[in-house]
Amino acid sequence: MNVTLLVMLVGVVVIGAFGVLGRRRQRELSDWTVGGRQLGGATMWFLQAGETFTIFTFLGLAGLGFTGGVAALYALLYIPLAFVGLYFLGPRLWRRCRDEGHLTQADFVGGFFASPVLGRVVAVLGVVFVLPYLQLQITGLGLAVQLATGDRASADLGMVIAFAITVGFVLWSGIRGVATASYFKDGLMLVVLVVLAVVIPSHFSGGLGSLFTRLVHQHPAILTIHSGPNDTGWYVSSVIASGLGLACMTLPHMWPELLAARSAQALRRNYVWLPAYSLVLVFPVFIGMTAIGLLPTGTDSNSALLLLVSRSLPPWLVGVVVVAAAATAMVPAGGIIIGMSTLISRNILPTTTQRGQYRTTMIAVVGVAGLALVLALLRPDLIANLLLLTYSGLDQLVPAILVALLGRRFVSWRPVLAGMLVGVAAVIVLTPPFGSLHVGHVNAGLLALGPNVLVVAAGALIERRRATQRVTASDANTESAAVHP
Repeated sequence: MNVTLLVMLVGVVVIGAFGVLGRRRQRELSDWTVGGRQLGGATMWFLQAGETFTIFTFLGLAGLGFTGGVAALYALLYIPLAFVGLYFLGPRLWRRCRDEGHLTQADFVGGFFASPVLGRVVAVLGVVFVLPYLQLQITGLGLAVQLATGDRASADLGMVIAFAITVGFVLWSGIRGVATASYFKDGLMLVVLVVLAVVIPSHFSGGLGSLFTRLVHQHPAILTIHSGPNDTGWYVSSVIASGLGLACMTLPHMWPELLAARSAQALRRNYVWLPAYSLVLVFPVFIGMTAIGLLPTGTDSNSALLLLVSRSLPPWLVGVVVVAAAATAMVPAGGIIIGMSTLISRNILPTTTQRGQYRTTMIAVVGVAGLALVLALLRPDLIANLLLLTYSGLDQLVPAILVALLGRRFVSWRPVLAGMLVGVAAVIVLTPPFGSLHVGHVNAGLLALGPNVLVVAAGALIERRRATQRVTASDANTESAAVHP
């Protein structure tokens, strides 16, 4: 066993230990899922910040910096904008869910429209579209281990061990275990990214100043949002679609993290400062841009950061970087598993007792994690294609969530459900390789929201007209009865 793999395995065990230490007494499902709604401001800070910093922070943003240059900085725009929206919407959502006992996204939507059918569909869409995101955490971890060790078998071993530990502390500690592990994860990730942002440009380009001087002279297009896959249409539409989805809480695993807060004030305070924390995202982008011109054409973009790390650091430090990558996979995966399993036990396969819900949730934890792991090991290409649908598909929940948040039921659940399904169908048609309709590089989720909203609006108008006709007919009957007693 090489030094890198050994350091990585020790680090994974430490992450699991932090998760186990988070356990508190659990008397019912809400204690496990949302920590009894008693998490304080500091804990909420790391829990919610952890959603921003996943394995995508390490691999995806660096890869996008490598292929798209400054276009990768779109994340620095949509995340703060989303937090501005959540500053106003988050506390309102928290109060409503606390007062009505909601634990999931589907609870909230189905409860507002008084429709178990709509709630069940929302839950199914949430589980289906988030499963690829869970699998992304697993495959990202495997890629990190493989690139660091050069051994595919080690990657598979690392994936299995890391996610067995993740499932273990999630079953034992629930959301509090994820929160406790987030302390370790965010601290390590922040230190590693800052160090890498200094060391890697210095090692390969003589520092950040020299890096950008080289890019200006040799690759000037990378410093602009130019034509290609990451053009202006992609940039603007991705900012709008991603920001809207985050602000409207379309990702179902964000709900336990928000509902676990002790108070609305703790949430609002976090949303003031979280945008500043997201500035850390510039570091992996700079590291990815360092790889431009250094790695050969055709290099897997997701491997850019770790290839540079393995060429510039000693094996034990490479192991520390892999531990940070593992943490950014395991801890968010824990939150995703909690969100998915609670949807299954509360909304897809509900039972009438607290004990039954708890038992179903524990079975679902093992089931969804096992399915994602098997797919990661056997068919990573299949689920990777589905990942293209995750954010675009979940954006189709925006109209339903916004109507419920406004608190005015000016439309029934049927048009909302119809619009949601039309939007999902449009996403599939607009997303290669599932559909063949080409509309440039504009975000498919944003385009699909158009017919979604139109269907909801048309349904609302039709329902209002019918209601007016019923009132008119009722008044006419009343007048007729008064004239002819």
